[in-house]
Amino acid sequence: MKRRESLAPVRMERVALVVPEQDRRRLLIEVARSALVELDLPYEPGNGAEELDKAVAAAIVSGPSAALVGWMPRHGIPWLTAALAPFGAAVVPLPRPKWIQPPTMLSGGGRTSVSRTLVDTYGTVPYADLDPSRLAGIAYVLMFGMMFGDVGHGAILLAAGLLLRGGRIKRLAKLQRTWLFVSGAGLTAMVFGALYGEAFGPTGLVPVLWLEPLANPVPLLVAGLGIGAFLLAGAYAIGTINRVREGGWGYALYARSGIAGSLLFLAVGLLVWGLGTGTGLLTAAAVIVSLAALVFIFIGLFVAAGGGVTAVFQSIIELVDTVIRLGSNLVSFARLAAFGLTHAALLMVVWNGTTALWAPDWRAAAAVLLFIVGNAVTFALEALVAGIQALRLEYYELFSRIFQSEGRPFKPWSPELSTAGAPGTDPSIVHSGTPAERQLP
Repeated sequence: MKRRESLAPVRMERVALVVPEQDRRRLLIEVARSALVELDLPYEPGNGAEELDKAVAAAIVSGPSAALVGWMPRHGIPWLTAALAPFGAAVVPLPRPKWIQPPTMLSGGGRTSVSRTLVDTYGTVPYADLDPSRLAGIAYVLMFGMMFGDVGHGAILLAAGLLLRGGRIKRLAKLQRTWLFVSGAGLTAMVFGALYGEAFGPTGLVPVLWLEPLANPVPLLVAGLGIGAFLLAGAYAIGTINRVREGGWGYALYARSGIAGSLLFLAVGLLVWGLGTGTGLLTAAAVIVSLAALVFIFIGLFVAAGGGVTAVFQSIIELVDTVIRLGSNLVSFARLAAFGLTHAALLMVVWNGTTALWAPDWRAAAAVLLFIVGNAVTFALEALVAGIQALRLEYYELFSRIFQSEGRPFKPWSPELSTAGAPGTDPSIVHSGTPAERQLP
């Protein structure tokens, strides 16, 4: 059954697998086939030939019945129940212990998108949190495009993405799933290149729709900070939702990445707006909101520190650090403009050198060579730099507000088990299960 991908991880259920004592082995074979259950075993599960016997021995036996406990996706319960029914086994949902975090299973089946990889490289999404993979991919592409703004270079990336999508080059087959990501990065680079009037540099191939980066660095810097503020606002919004899902409204109210942190960020925005427009009412509102936010944050830090005199000093230090960090995080987005300027400057040098060399003789060939090599070097260097800087902003400025802790991935018990001689089964090999959603009808 193909399921729609959503922002929330797949709903997990704590279950007990109950079966007649003599059918424990058969139950485990069906569980291995399904790849739907992560068993709670008193040892680290393996994939060896002895795994089935160890799991059989780990079952809890009471009278004529035996049981095993574990986690599984809620949508798989009907399917597994039907598979176990022929030999008298049952799937019994259990209350979820508040002190145990369920494993995380993200929607989307067996596919692993590049956007998901961005998040997984940072850490496993906690079960209670939203999965920001798609939004993270959009944010990354946006930041990359602003730093790599050039119609010509973006078109090369777009062409590379479409080439990957075709899958005709066998050596690049493993990269085929990245085609949408590469194409998106190329498209946004083309959009910003059109805004800058850059196409393989200031060649005049496209008109300036907004501003020339080198001639107008301050507006570009302000735009970079504006995009950063927009992305931070989104991170605070997702972080607040996650804090509510993790610990309720009370926890979210005092969290630095929850309501209190969002209010402090809002206060900064109101302050900048008030000072920029000379509106005293906005400035006064910024002061009031910031004081309320700082009080809430201090209370949260004080409680987390355990109370007492030492906790007061620790909370004050962390409160000052929170304010400084917020300012530094916002300023960090100035690199969106800085590296956009660097890209434009390098291409300006290449273009000036090309025009200086150009003449109706052998120097024309030298000019063309300089233009091609210069663009190739700039493309490679700036693509690497923009990619790294966008990743840095994603992880340190955005994800640090979205996530407070790390979850653990869902690991279904699905070793390769020889079923020779098992009652009701063919003498064959039960192969490790594929991702659970693909096992469902």
